[in-house]
Amino acid sequence: MTRTAPPARRAPQRLDRGFFDRSVHRVAPDLIGATLLVDGVGGTIVEVEAYHHTDPAAHSYIGRTPRNAVMFGPPGYAYVYRSYGIHWCVNAVCEAEGSASAVLIRAIAPTEGIETMRARRGVAADRLLCAGPGRLCEALGITRALDGAPLDAPPFVLLARRSTPEIVAGPRIGITKAADKPWRYGLKGSPFLSKPFRGA
Repeated sequence: MTRTAPPARRAPQRLDRGFFDRSVHRVAPDLIGATLLVDGVGGTIVEVEAYHHTDPAAHSYIGRTPRNAVMFGPPGYAYVYRSYGIHWCVNAVCEAEGSASAVLIRAIAPTEGIETMRARRGVAADRLLCAGPGRLCEALGITRALDGAPLDAPPFVLLARRSTPEIVAGPRIGITKAADKPWRYGLKGSPFLSKPFRGA
């Protein structure tokens, strides 16, 4: 009896800048389950937040400034800013040039370069490595130096998810304006979220 070899597993598809040339509200949930790596360190995206230019909570709402200029550029680039003067946060710029909308990457499930993440973060618990945008950037070595860097070129690698995960949505975290909008998305049941979703 001849055994049939199992079908070869296809390599994950890389997400290019065209992936981000869509509504921020479509891109945000589609990033859940994707893989984000920076110089080979990273994991699976499990939590994001969408920010539209018409949204008072978006940095671009006040207009173009030196700090938020990347948001107004073409889609598919990293917008990196410092939160409260302490933590770096990384966003993916979305929609057509000039729209100034972006998705904040809030948390990932670490899978690659975990020892490097532990050394950078000074913690051993995997759950605390990337649960929150500031922790995530520290673990992946993301700083202002990557502001304006294309997300489909080194040091970034962004891979499409292999299947459609179960996604939950709810209000965004840590903002006072438009805080009721359900524009935070997460992987249901993930222990790596920055904060659990109410009722999920």
